[in-house]
Amino acid sequence: MKRATKRIVKGILFIVAACINLVHAQTPGSSPAAPAPSGVTIAGIVECGQGYTSHELYDMKITLVEAIRGEEAWKRIREASPSNKQAEPGFEYVLARVKFEYYARGTPGLCIHHLSPQQFSSVSLDGKDYQLAQVVLPKPELRKDMKSGEAVEGWIAFAVSQQDKAPLMTYSADQGGAIVHGGAKWFLLR
Repeated sequence: MKRATKRIVKGILFIVAACINLVHAQTPGSSPAAPAPSGVTIAGIVECGQGYTSHELYDMKITLVEAIRGEEAWKRIREASPSNKQAEPGFEYVLARVKFEYYARGTPGLCIHHLSPQQFSSVSLDGKDYQLAQVVLPKPELRKDMKSGEAVEGWIAFAVSQQDKAPLMTYSADQGGAIVHGGAKWFLLR
């Protein structure tokens, strides 16, 4: 009887764990299979600090405010600087306007998060990496040394395949010397 009870408890725990994983996988922005669409805010935690010093936890919120693609994106990039070149053949630009918010979870809350376009990347559904576009961006560019309580909104640009109808954008703080708890955040670029 005791063994049967243990098996039942183990079975229930397995089912509960599977359900928790299923719910997490379905949370918008938690994975490439469930990217957040434009207008949806994703919350997360950033661990800020360097080396062996005490690291602080910060809440972040990221929203893909809008994504502009194709001719309209090229028009805005061309207006930003006449020196900008058209995307390579077979590719087109995607402009992403992103809002980023940063709040300390406790004291002292003095860690600065170095937000930059390099913390964002784009990828196809089948895993092909796209490059940040090497262009002068429309103003404002998404770049700021973030202090607790600040929010910033700005543009980043990618060159994606014209055939890719659902490119993804991901954010990871690793390029800025921080760590994102819970992994990268995912957005649908359309």
